[in-house]
Amino acid sequence: MALRITQANFEANVLKETKPVIVEFYSDSCIPCKQMASILGDLEEDYEDKIAVCKVNVTYDEMLVNEYQVMSSPTTLLFYDGLEKARVTGIVKKDQLIELVTAYFK
Repeated sequence: MALRITQANFEANVLKETKPVIVEFYSDSCIPCKQMASILGDLEEDYEDKIAVCKVNVTYDEMLVNEYQVMSSPTTLLFYDGLEKARVTGIVKKDQLIELVTAYFK
């Protein structure tokens, strides 16, 4: 299950992580976000040793939403070595996410 990220643990769990990190900015009331949950769950299960999957609730973590200029949910960001490497908005197919992260596998 994706780790719930807040302002307090973002640096430790995203920016300092050595693996690629997928961060989904989501809302509990967002239907596309709920659809993304199963996609991210499958990805996390398939690549559990190679990636980290985290979620940021846009309702409760406004500072992160503003810092990363998230305009809609779901918005999925890929971080590697503490930097944002890719961003997609809306529902993303599992294959598209795999393509994004495999370039950063060690």
